[in-house]
Amino acid sequence: MNGLQTTNDAILIQDDHPLLSRAGMNYAVFPSDYQQIRYFTLLLVKQSRPRSDERLLLEQQVSELIKNAVKHGNKSDPAREIKVWYRFTRTEARLIVEDQGSGFADIEKWNLFNKKRLEYIDKQDFEALMSYASWRTKKSDPYDGGNAMFAALEYWNRGVVYTSKRNTVAVGKLFDENPMETEEEE
Repeated sequence: MNGLQTTNDAILIQDDHPLLSRAGMNYAVFPSDYQQIRYFTLLLVKQSRPRSDERLLLEQQVSELIKNAVKHGNKSDPAREIKVWYRFTRTEARLIVEDQGSGFADIEKWNLFNKKRLEYIDKQDFEALMSYASWRTKKSDPYDGGNAMFAALEYWNRGVVYTSKRNTVAVGKLFDENPMETEEEE
């Protein structure tokens, strides 16, 4: 562990969390155009400076947050906008995404589901884990499964935080600038 990592086993709901501070961040507004999510992502991360081995993971995570806002928050309605605050440096990535939807109503249920999922992973009880492989609700389409949120909790080591309105999510990641070498030079 590099001292920068934290354990994130749950999505937080906390209006005054430091990750929700917009101070010193860049700002962009995008229409909820599902076809342009990749383009919006590239516009945001083009100035990011993590190591090259981190850049693709960062792009994937940013894309998933934008996709959730467009698809689930704004129902892919191009008349609705998503607002994004972002800051990327060599040592840190921060992102706040706000949509015009009604919010992620089931955060508490999702957290309980994920807690059970993590318990079964820790116990290596793969038979029981099968019931917790994907998060689905009555509103889920065949392509939904909660995998983006599972990955978000693992990737964003400073946390995943929603406002009490639940239509704004903030995330943060600290990068390790000096990773330990895994292979010795011969």
